[in-house]
Amino acid sequence: MNLSLYLLTVLIWGTTWIALKWQLGVVAIPVSIVYRFGLAALVLFVLLLLSRRLQPMNRRGHLICVAQGLCLFCVNFMCFLTASQWIPSGLVAVVFSTATLWNALNARVFFGQRIARNVLMGGALGLFGLGMLFWPELAGHHASPQTLLGLALALCGTLCFSAGNMLSSLQQKAGLKPLTTNAWGMAYGAAMLSVWCLFKGIPFEMDWSPRYVGALLYLVIPGSVIGFTAYLTLVGRMGPERAAYCTVLFPVVALNVSAFAEGYQWTVPALLGLVLVMFGNVLVFRKSKGAVLPPQGKLA
Repeated sequence: MNLSLYLLTVLIWGTTWIALKWQLGVVAIPVSIVYRFGLAALVLFVLLLLSRRLQPMNRRGHLICVAQGLCLFCVNFMCFLTASQWIPSGLVAVVFSTATLWNALNARVFFGQRIARNVLMGGALGLFGLGMLFWPELAGHHASPQTLLGLALALCGTLCFSAGNMLSSLQQKAGLKPLTTNAWGMAYGAAMLSVWCLFKGIPFEMDWSPRYVGALLYLVIPGSVIGFTAYLTLVGRMGPERAAYCTVLFPVVALNVSAFAEGYQWTVPALLGLVLVMFGNVLVFRKSKGAVLPPQGKLA
């Protein structure tokens, strides 16, 4: 079950970049994010109400959902999309892939979980491999003050993503399932971003072209409803640090799709980087001898 969720998350989030690219144009980026998570929240609430699976939450649960919405469905996306204006997408992917290490550290700080050596080694190896994959793009980029700002925003987005992982883990420890917390978190995130758009005077325009609508629907259903539910379920089952290795594999899927759709040419360094990423994946999921993992913490 965990393996299926893991592969599903990697495949879905590895292809959402196409939909994000197709959304650029008429509708402002923050407004597209509002549409995405507002509709995703609506779909989740309808499904949960029809199936009578919407769990009741107390005030603490709602407050955590507000924080989760701010981290995962609002600030996280704004940071990465803004950073992409100043630094190469490859560099954004490399920074985002450090989520594996941040999650391991945060799980240690907030939950007292032991940091497995193989997770750190695998995460570092995957990060190095990802750097090799994007080396031509990184080497051709000249440093500037905007580069530092972009790096800072990408790191902020990664930290927000990691914080959202910790909050979801906290909710699941309290017995709340990701379907319910995602529905509320996406609704809160969309609401907060809507207020920000109104404050900034960003118009809520709509592009009714088949290209934009199709991209939006892909981001709403597979990208958000299925993708975030699958990923955050993994966070609860496998632990935040292992689940976050998905962030290293997303760009690998994206590059393979790009090779098919846009003529991306694989190079020797890129192939070596791919080997390192996959070997890092093996290390991350290898059970360390001294670690005691929960029964559901392994791929199955």
